[in-house]
Amino acid sequence: MAQEQWSAVDRYITDLLVPADAALDGALEASAAADLPAINVAPNQGKLLHLLARIQGARAILEIGTLGGYSTIWLARALPADGRLITLESNPKHAEVARANLERAGLADAVELRLGRALDTLPALAAEGRGPFDFIFIDADKPSNPDYFAWALKLSRRGSVIVVDNVVRRGAVVDPESADPNVQGARRLAELLAVEPRVSATAIQTVGSKGYDGFAIALVTADP
Repeated sequence: MAQEQWSAVDRYITDLLVPADAALDGALEASAAADLPAINVAPNQGKLLHLLARIQGARAILEIGTLGGYSTIWLARALPADGRLITLESNPKHAEVARANLERAGLADAVELRLGRALDTLPALAAEGRGPFDFIFIDADKPSNPDYFAWALKLSRRGSVIVVDNVVRRGAVVDPESADPNVQGARRLAELLAVEPRVSATAIQTVGSKGYDGFAIALVTADP
């Protein structure tokens, strides 16, 4: 009953506040047709990312974990005309679908998709002097979240915003004995956020069409 109600409320919110959009709907349809896992953010969550990036005034965005490009489209649309988004994806099939979705959305010129393991492409970005990024969204493999956060911090500046998805894990994040590497990744991330002097952070539990989970949000409060 709980999941049914959570999904119904998400549909109600989405129908009212997130109008149908050909590019976004097409990205979901293309992802499903290609058998990509249905783990993209929900439409109302995508719009939240979009609004956060706009509120922050982001001109340079980094996304770790592209999947089919659904959240990428939401974030890229928050950019000004001269803004730029770099998205990192390790799966060639996902990257192919995402590139086609971004092209159809008219965003190919605003988005650079880098294929490869993020723990390889992130050091390359730093070596190239890319960044600092104004807004960073982390939604990739959860055991690596602590490493992704460390790199995000290196590629940030005072005032940058870092958002990390799926940090509650249906409440399992409170279990220190969990054998699930996704849960342990979420716990290590929370512990890093708690002691990192350069950020002020919190985490929010969420329920909805994607079930019970949550996200963390951190404001970078000091330069490197």
